[in-house]
Amino acid sequence: MRLVLQSEIKKLQVNCKETFHIFLNELKVVSRDRGVVVIFILAVLAYPLLYNVVYKQETLSKLPVAVVDNALCHESTEFVRHLNATPELNVYGTYPTLSEAREAFALRQVHGIIYIPSDFARNVNTGQKATLSVYCDMSSFLYYRTVLQGTNHVVLDLGKNIQLKRLSEQGIAGEAAQIIAEPVPYNDVVLFNETGGYSSFLVPAVLILILYQTLFFGITILAGTAREENRFHVLVNTSEHKGKILRVVLGKSAAYFMIYLAWSIYVLKVIPVLFQLPHIGNSIDLIGLIIPFLIASIFFSMTISVFLPNRETGMLIFGIFSLILLFLGGVSWPLSNMPGFWRAFGWIFPSTHGIQGYIKINSLGADIQTISSEYHSLWIQTVIYLFLCVWAYHWQIKKSSAKARLRQMASRKKELTIDKTAPLTNSKKDHTPEA
Repeated sequence: MRLVLQSEIKKLQVNCKETFHIFLNELKVVSRDRGVVVIFILAVLAYPLLYNVVYKQETLSKLPVAVVDNALCHESTEFVRHLNATPELNVYGTYPTLSEAREAFALRQVHGIIYIPSDFARNVNTGQKATLSVYCDMSSFLYYRTVLQGTNHVVLDLGKNIQLKRLSEQGIAGEAAQIIAEPVPYNDVVLFNETGGYSSFLVPAVLILILYQTLFFGITILAGTAREENRFHVLVNTSEHKGKILRVVLGKSAAYFMIYLAWSIYVLKVIPVLFQLPHIGNSIDLIGLIIPFLIASIFFSMTISVFLPNRETGMLIFGIFSLILLFLGGVSWPLSNMPGFWRAFGWIFPSTHGIQGYIKINSLGADIQTISSEYHSLWIQTVIYLFLCVWAYHWQIKKSSAKARLRQMASRKKELTIDKTAPLTNSKKDHTPEA
């Protein structure tokens, strides 16, 4: 019994030593590949800074708009004055016709048009419903939101003032008029994004995608290089690791995990604090999410890398997936309104659960129990992609071994053919008659 236990301990030590050797060798391979160094270090360092600098302003202010005032009355002048006083909008100019305002819009001098009809004052003074037309620039979502938001605030405020004026004419004033004009006082509070900023809304999801995409591209580049230069022998050396694929997978994945665990802390903890993004989550819960996310992403990338023939294939084929993965993450469009096919397709990628879990923890203050669905999905993906990765490596080794045997058989046949033809050639030379 003791001999069996000692034998098992010795085997375990040998396995750990060989896995550690593979781990160190993979770190050396990463450090020697300039393309991978650019992706694993420079890209992860620069992209979060770049995105936050671009969206640093968060919201638009004093957006230029045009006003077409066909009413030319006190009420319309008051409306334009209030419109110009909002923090969102700046009245670039008033135009007599809509066609002239369209010319200013076509020249990109304004990003919205507010049209006041000629019957505006009459409808207001006679107690009828007055209408306004708002034309928004849809080339950017922020233009549309800013114009519509600023106009709505002015309309609501002026509507309340008009109602108070009418109540005053009826002899109702003071607190009674305030209650009638606004029976249910309201105050809008934006949860988890006080400024309503675009950066606080979008960048947290982008940070997860930066980690996922750079990790994927780096691993596929390494695999493509191994296939091009060494016929897959650096990726899985059949002569040394035959029958020991699991330790190869674990050793290589440990190298990637160590690199990206440090980068994850920088991207997901330091960057939000540095640029004042939402960061109310608990660090322990965040690390608990990062671990299965990185492992699942690594095994997924290693599985796909087996089937890519060269370095550039991964970036060419999967580079277009950035916007698709952002969409599938449920940020630009809610998952509840997404078709079943796309929700099922999004489940394949670890980034989908990583985005949802990270936003809930870091922006909404959730804990591991609250994100149990995303947390368990990542661990399920880890197990699935581990088995797929081991199978893919085994399949590649088997395929490479079969090709090697075929090449050996072909070379032997060639040698045998040469040996058979050599004596015939000599005999012909011996019986050649002399001149």
